[in-house]
Amino acid sequence: MLDKKKKDRIIEKYKTHKSDTGSPEVQIAILTAEIKELTEHLKAHKKDFSSRRGLIKKVAQRRRLLQYLQRENEKSYDDITKKLKIRKRSAETMPEPEEEPVIP
Repeated sequence: MLDKKKKDRIIEKYKTHKSDTGSPEVQIAILTAEIKELTEHLKAHKKDFSSRRGLIKKVAQRRRLLQYLQRENEKSYDDITKKLKIRKRSAETMPEPEEEPVIP
């Protein structure tokens, strides 16, 4: 868990406007820092399955936010992935959008 000072520094660095605390960019940056901390914790505590579950949930949440950002604001998505050094998902690994069933 991030302490308040670290979280405030992240918010200050990635905010998009003066009072921004919840934009996708800020949320992704906070989740990335939490993921890094949990990863380090799990290297030392290999059998901590509760923390592993939390890590998986955070990674999934970040992935959803990144997909949203990519869909809504491609430039911001590119910027945040470069700043945070997050690998982009290739077109082959991205799920196909589901088509609505055609009702005759």
